[in-house]
Amino acid sequence: MYDDNTNQWYVEIANPLEQQNGKHAPRLRFPVLVPEKYEEDIIDLVIGESVGVNAKGKPIIEYRPYTVEIKRKNGEYYIHLVYEEEVYGRELAYDEPIQAERIAGIDINIDRIAVSIVSKQGNFLQSKVFYCHELEYVKANKRNNIIGETVRDVYDWLLQENVGAVVIENIQLRQRHDTDKRFNRLTHHFNKKKLTETILRRGLRLGFRIKKVNPAYTSVIGRFKYMKKYGLSVHESAALVIGRRGLGYQERLPKELINTIKTKVKRHLIAVLGSMEESYKQSKSGTKQRQYLGMMLKKIENFKKEHEWSLWNILHKFCWLNQYQIQLKEV
Repeated sequence: MYDDNTNQWYVEIANPLEQQNGKHAPRLRFPVLVPEKYEEDIIDLVIGESVGVNAKGKPIIEYRPYTVEIKRKNGEYYIHLVYEEEVYGRELAYDEPIQAERIAGIDINIDRIAVSIVSKQGNFLQSKVFYCHELEYVKANKRNNIIGETVRDVYDWLLQENVGAVVIENIQLRQRHDTDKRFNRLTHHFNKKKLTETILRRGLRLGFRIKKVNPAYTSVIGRFKYMKKYGLSVHESAALVIGRRGLGYQERLPKELINTIKTKVKRHLIAVLGSMEESYKQSKSGTKQRQYLGMMLKKIENFKKEHEWSLWNILHKFCWLNQYQIQLKEV
């Protein structure tokens, strides 16, 4: 069991030696050290997964069977949990093609899960956002219930829409290009790994093919390329990019964005270099900035040889959207 008040795991053992007639045996409670890499699996196993609510509005928790063994070794006691994982789906390799007619890209955030469905040709079909604002504030056991309920709602919708495969971010490669102060304050409340693993585990149980992709620039690409085109939020747009990336599609910059970089951004960077005061140019920070801007200008000049992500990075660094209109950032 896990105690939210002490943030500590415990094991309770019945003590039959002190059991009184007609009463339950008293419990002996001992603190347990749980390795971090197993903590999420144990939470799922011991706390269970919320699968609905009863007539009184209380959550219905589904538990998986498991056995507990306590072993003594070198004067220390170890607890072994043994359980089986039923899996009907499969996790695909990064270069393995997706065999499905409809694919869902999923963008996971601290207060919502955005899902966009695409065809196998990479065309946008529809999207939906599943909100879970309470994750920012509740304790661990309640958070586990909310995650279970939200992920269940996601898959109920995907099954209804005949989706056969799911694409999610590989959080080990996660890079946030939209970090803000609010996100930094709430990071410790939000277990991204827990939510992602719940999506993965439930999808495999339900028979989905699941693929992980590099999340680099998905929000940036979605914002500049698809948000206005399909009338989506930035998170739905990112989910669309994730789904397309799972299918192997490259996100080249449209001609209008290339022109923006070659004209507006280029002139902007040249103007910044030209307006630097001589004293600042000679300073350490000024030298670094001149070198950086020079490197960016070189990339713009040789844009045809650059990787798409390099160009998206330039757009991200020096541009932002205001009512779908591209504005230049201060450098």
